[in-house]
Amino acid sequence: MIAPPRCWERGCIHYIGISQPDGTEISERPVCDAYPNQIPDEIAYGEDLHLTVRGDQNNKIVFEKDE
Repeated sequence: MIAPPRCWERGCIHYIGISQPDGTEISERPVCDAYPNQIPDEIAYGEDLHLTVRGDQNNKIVFEKDE
């Protein structure tokens, strides 16, 4: 099982969870509304807080704290 991403720890309302596309742990990846296929590592586990829209997005969703 992969570690929870920072977006989950920070309480982003757009975080969906951990996906297992082929039903196995080896395929696990964090997903959200902004990145439904896989949250980039620099957001999920790095220093990018995803406060602005990035060029690799197909939408305008950014981090929003769950109140």
